[in-house]
Amino acid sequence: MVSKKKVAEMIDVMEELFPDAHCELNFKNEFELVLAVLLSAQTTDKSVNKLTATLFQKYKTPNDYLNVSLEELEQDLKTIGLYRSKAKNIQALCRLLIEEYQGRVPHIFEELVKLPGVGRKTANVVLSVGFNVPRIAVDTHVERVSKRLGLAKMDDSVLEVENKLMKLISENRWSKAHHLMIFFGRYHCTAKKPKCEGCPLFTSCKEGKRLIKKEK
Repeated sequence: MVSKKKVAEMIDVMEELFPDAHCELNFKNEFELVLAVLLSAQTTDKSVNKLTATLFQKYKTPNDYLNVSLEELEQDLKTIGLYRSKAKNIQALCRLLIEEYQGRVPHIFEELVKLPGVGRKTANVVLSVGFNVPRIAVDTHVERVSKRLGLAKMDDSVLEVENKLMKLISENRWSKAHHLMIFFGRYHCTAKKPKCEGCPLFTSCKEGKRLIKKEK
């Protein structure tokens, strides 16, 4: 297992590469944030932001989403993937917010994951970005980078990756590290054609070591 000191150095390198790493979803409040993250499943942040630019103008409160038919909301979401299930989840989520939480997004993990369409990753993003609670949300980028750098095993589940990262990274850096790893995976250590040449973490990378071995 990689040492905490080594992981801290890796995070430092990522911060040098992406000093402005942040949540790239556009939102004005916690309600818009939870919807934006829900909508981002299997969809790029860019596509979500293009959609929410008009969606968040049309709908501003949980009641607004319930005052239209499911079919109308589906049409509003049609430009992104899984729009039918997302529309259904959004209305169910809004209904639960009104019935159980006075229309406000809860700031407790166990309450957040009760909301339709909100899984562990979404809840962690909302806590971290919306409520400034230290969290590490493991998306595809964080998972890929963690496994390539040897911070987790290749067959580890998302939850196992999250638990290992929380042990390896100081809690006061969890939220920032989450964004740094996303940026590193999204713009540098990409799924296809990663920028290995000149990568400052190349020698620490399992994929990098495999490529070096292959070339010899």
